[in-house]
Amino acid sequence: MGKGIFVTGTDTGVGKTLVAGGLATLLREIGVDVGVMKPAESGCRRVNGTLVPEDALFLKGMSGCGDDLRLINPYALEHPLAPALAAELENVDISLEVIREAYSILASRHDLVLVEGAGGLLVPLGPQCFMVDLARELGGLPLLIVTGSRLGTINHTLLTLYRARREGLDVHGIVMNRTSPQEDLAVSLNSEALRRWGAEPFLGSLPFLPHPDRESIKEAVRANLNLEPLLLWLGG
Repeated sequence: MGKGIFVTGTDTGVGKTLVAGGLATLLREIGVDVGVMKPAESGCRRVNGTLVPEDALFLKGMSGCGDDLRLINPYALEHPLAPALAAELENVDISLEVIREAYSILASRHDLVLVEGAGGLLVPLGPQCFMVDLARELGGLPLLIVTGSRLGTINHTLLTLYRARREGLDVHGIVMNRTSPQEDLAVSLNSEALRRWGAEPFLGSLPFLPHPDRESIKEAVRANLNLEPLLLWLGG
């Protein structure tokens, strides 16, 4: 059975999919058999009557895995809302058992499965279930926290760390991702601030990528992130 990492954000739109995809591509290149999973994706486009989970397809393409999309993404939802709200509007019952079974199959096939959540740890997945509960239900997966490089990042990241520790989940690293070319004092100081107050491995900061594609994302991850803590854990 392979290992898993739960990729979560401090907010929506911070670049979880880009980071997870870049990691999947680079790790596979250096010999790690990587699988990917996006258990629930909302805001999917409907094409010829079928919902298309673009984040899940991106992860599948970046990882190079051949797994069925229904395993990678058990729940595709149309409304651009928290999964629990979108599921209610669409009369979909999100089952943790279905997600666990899909994850178990993927973990049996790969050395590592990168599981991307939706938004942050307290985004609701169901009436009594949040993303943090999903990480715990999948065997207490350690977290990789993706945060945006902007004003408010310190608070959002420390709150995420606080909740993770309260839930007893390990944090394997923090990645900062620039989602805008705008430069200001907060952007220039955030990396050092998280090293100072985060008390978890700060893996690095990705630059803004105006036209991200497979190669540019992979090279940004290679050049800017310290993957040694993850590789040591994988080898352990």
